[in-house]
Amino acid sequence: MKAPLSWLREYVRVDATAQEIARRLNVSSLEVERVLDVGVPDADGNLARFAVGKVVEAVKHPNADKLQLCQVDVGEGEPRQIVCGAWNFGVGATVAVALPGSTVFSKDGELFQLGEAKLRGEASRGMILAEDELGLGRDHAGIMLLPDGIEPGTPLADVLPIHDQVLDVTPTMNRVDLLSMVGLAREVAALCGGELLPIDVVDPPIRHPELVEVTVEDPDRCPRYIARVLKNVTIGPSPIWLRARLYAAGMRSISNVVDVTNYVMHVHGSPLHAFDRSLLSGGCIVVRRAADGEELRTLDGTLRKLDSRDLMITDGEKSVALGAIMGGQESEVTDQTTEVLLEAANFEPVGILRTSERLGLRTEGSNRWEKGVDPYSAEPAAILATRLIVDLAGAELTGAADIHSGLPARPVVRLRPERTDRIVGLTVDPDEQREILGRLGFEVDDEWDVTVPTWRARDVTREIDVVEEVARVVLERVPHTMPLRRLVAGHLSEDQRLRRLVEDILVGAGFAEAYTWSLVATDPDSRAILLPAPMTSEQAVLRTTLLSGLVDAARVNVDAGNEPIALFELARLYLPTGEQLPEERWRVGGIVQGGFTAARATVETIYAALHLELRVRRAVLPQLHPGKSAEIDAGWLGELHPALLDGEWGVFELDLATLFEPIPERIDYQDVITYPAVDQDIAVTVAEEVEAGAIRDVVVGAGGPELREARLFDVYRGDQIGAGRKSVAVHLSFQSSERTLSEDEATAMREQIVEALAERFGAELRA
Repeated sequence: MKAPLSWLREYVRVDATAQEIARRLNVSSLEVERVLDVGVPDADGNLARFAVGKVVEAVKHPNADKLQLCQVDVGEGEPRQIVCGAWNFGVGATVAVALPGSTVFSKDGELFQLGEAKLRGEASRGMILAEDELGLGRDHAGIMLLPDGIEPGTPLADVLPIHDQVLDVTPTMNRVDLLSMVGLAREVAALCGGELLPIDVVDPPIRHPELVEVTVEDPDRCPRYIARVLKNVTIGPSPIWLRARLYAAGMRSISNVVDVTNYVMHVHGSPLHAFDRSLLSGGCIVVRRAADGEELRTLDGTLRKLDSRDLMITDGEKSVALGAIMGGQESEVTDQTTEVLLEAANFEPVGILRTSERLGLRTEGSNRWEKGVDPYSAEPAAILATRLIVDLAGAELTGAADIHSGLPARPVVRLRPERTDRIVGLTVDPDEQREILGRLGFEVDDEWDVTVPTWRARDVTREIDVVEEVARVVLERVPHTMPLRRLVAGHLSEDQRLRRLVEDILVGAGFAEAYTWSLVATDPDSRAILLPAPMTSEQAVLRTTLLSGLVDAARVNVDAGNEPIALFELARLYLPTGEQLPEERWRVGGIVQGGFTAARATVETIYAALHLELRVRRAVLPQLHPGKSAEIDAGWLGELHPALLDGEWGVFELDLATLFEPIPERIDYQDVITYPAVDQDIAVTVAEEVEAGAIRDVVVGAGGPELREARLFDVYRGDQIGAGRKSVAVHLSFQSSERTLSEDEATAMREQIVEALAERFGAELRA
């Protein structure tokens, strides 16, 4: 979720900067992936060069039919002349103006500095702005129109968030309350010593009351359903403040009513849906299970086949929405809509998760419902949405219904303050514990019975959960100490020792260790094991390769500018066996900039450090660049296929059990040979398809026990060799442990090797 700081500060008064807030949240609450700067730059007084303007004159440019010549009051006494290409405004319009010297966005999204200019012979002393030129949206069809009544010359930053900082946060599965601005505000207030600000919203009165019929046939799957009817609705674009907030939060503006539902979901974390009431044939709402084989065309245009596990929202005659996941196309709010039925409900999470996963359909709403949304949040969400639709769409509230069989009671947990001290390893005064819990929304009586707030009722049910709430607030005060060592004897197994050695080898080669998910969205092995009930579609399959996680990690580092990049991971894979449980294998994989050469050099380093012989074979693998891939006994290496990641990337993956198999349990001593070696080189021509490894195998086999080294050191192709052939040069070293070999003896062994190569490959001796 993306949380604009200007929006967050409407619900919490706090002096902490974005970076300080991010640090505290990272330690105590959730992962803040990054802090984004959005909008125009806030540097060198740039924000002071943007002002609210009022158009006092607008005429056609004398030398251009598509331009307007405007006089704009920006609070300087005399209006500024500005040439503008938009025609969606006229005299009296309140607009956003950039003055010369300001830095704005071009149509291509690039920043540039605005200067005074002459356009078709007329001076232009500024720019009347569209929303994309401020980074507030993507629209460039016309200039932004601000609400009337704002004084010309007012700093634009006081009216719109033309520069903002956005927290990109990822809460844990149990903290769905943090997928809301109100929830984040509570957390920031508690952690940073801020003051939580109330949301003062007056629920509009019901005018011309009418009955709203709602029937819930499956209260276990839908424990609460609030429906509100609004009439005389005027569908149109949202005001710029609302569009800008949704854009900064990563959402697309659609229309005022739909934008309100998304906005309120972001505020309270309780998803809403708006139906065109005139398209509800039965005139009521019935929440029921789907019939087997029932079909619904959802808002994305897909016809979905359903079964009795799926929860449906119907109008009494037909389905109009897939409950908690996506609305139906037939009841969608359009520009012609004048009556809206607003849904603010609560849904059981497990059923929603199963339907979402089975249909492969995830939405902002289902992402929240499957984690367990607070049923008490539906009412404030409904009130805020109703207020905004009334204010922004000129609507009237004419009816409301709230169906539930009683909301769940708040859990009560007994806390022993002294147990907090023992578990945390820090003395936390009981009064401070009480104060911390109070800031987090818990109520503590004199007997230390702790009443849990409704938004934490699902995950705070035991004393240890309450202790954790205190602990995460004081976590920064816990000293960094090593655990007490008692008399324990132990040692690493041989496999553990070798795994650590491989890690040390790669770190010494300049690699950094990566940790990626064992559960992935997809896997290249069609037999990979699927989880029967995955938490998310992104973590639905047990991986059979490390490659996808390493590629994703490399991509993140490229985007962050962290180059050069060399990453490795040593972890388990889960290979399908046809049985219930997979075969777990330890593997090491790596990704490094530099293509095939870098991958080969890394693998050679591993083999050399383990005193193993590296034998490489040509291979064709789908994940690797054609012609730049190879297999070895323990795995594969090569250059990553360019379709997977831009640039030249070397990759490898080795099975550790296979890699370690040739390593002897005991190393036997051999006496050092004191007799000199006789070195000779040969160069032979062979067919292009003959692999270097095969040549070396024949050389070693034919050389006899006195051949101590056979090393290929050159490959040559050219006109002297002929088409379809290559010359391979091999260095030979002969040495006896009993005597000094003569040159003739070495020559005889060399000729024996040449004959073997000729017999096996048709090789011809060049030198």
